[in-house]
Amino acid sequence: MAELEVRDLTVEFNTSGGYVLRALAGLCFDAFDGELVVVLGPSGSGKTTLLSCLAGLLTPKSGTVTFRGQEITGLGGRAGATYRRHTVGIVFQAFNLIPSLSARGNVRAPLRLAGVPRRRSQERAETLLGTVGLSDRLGHRPAQLSGGQQQRVAIARALVHDPPLVIADEPTAHLDYVQVESTLRLIRTLAEPGRLVLVATHDDRITNIADRVIDLAPHAVQPEEDSQRVTLDAGEVLFEQGDPACIVYFIEEGSIEIYRARPGGGEHQVAIVEPGQYFGELGPMLNLARSASARALTPTRLTGMTVSAFKTRVPAPAVSACSDPLAAT
Repeated sequence: MAELEVRDLTVEFNTSGGYVLRALAGLCFDAFDGELVVVLGPSGSGKTTLLSCLAGLLTPKSGTVTFRGQEITGLGGRAGATYRRHTVGIVFQAFNLIPSLSARGNVRAPLRLAGVPRRRSQERAETLLGTVGLSDRLGHRPAQLSGGQQQRVAIARALVHDPPLVIADEPTAHLDYVQVESTLRLIRTLAEPGRLVLVATHDDRITNIADRVIDLAPHAVQPEEDSQRVTLDAGEVLFEQGDPACIVYFIEEGSIEIYRARPGGGEHQVAIVEPGQYFGELGPMLNLARSASARALTPTRLTGMTVSAFKTRVPAPAVSACSDPLAAT
């Protein structure tokens, strides 16, 4: 039986730009005890959002996260705080160490907040810092430590309550290649019977040491032909915001409306694309999900092209015909 079960997880945010952003859409996966799971994807693909759901810090729009038979998405108040304290250890991308405290003090802090006596908390902190190779840096403050050493303090702090689930957000983002190697070796050793480790990263080198990879990058099914004809009735949706993208569209006849959903309901029209114009090129070219939706205003005929075919037809595209060049990526 899976230790961690994620089912149909969907998360949406209302942005300051006045539209709804779907960070995760129907995500499903399982993970098992002792595994090192890498959540892979570029910036904006939902990695940190997923970790926040796993940590019980974010409530999704729909779907469930279950760890060891307990549904995390339904926890709140004291139950949520208990889960975060005793079940999950979090390693933050920016380390989040307290500058005025020593390495020992940073690791002791959550123990003291949990009411652990001073002597026991000090012994536990020193033991964990020894485990991550920092026995000779107990009294050093963060400013006196390298990036790799600060990351090791953050890992030791995440382990203070011996959590069965450890999540790390971009743990190698601020490290040079020497520090990356030692940090990854340490993270690999954390995944053992009794503990599941999930690492979110955009660095695909980490996949080589993973037991399981969850790829959040948008992947559209590539068409068999370089171009295809598409016919839409008035009101028919061509694609929706958040869909994977691999096709650029030229309008032969009719018109297409580019729009985004507004928070609380309703829509915001971004652009109207007319015959002879193209749209949706940035998504396929940059491997991004669609950043807006597209539907036919009238009966419409389009030609859909792969990126290579598009580049042949438009050798040096500057921006799309839409008023907002990012409208239909």
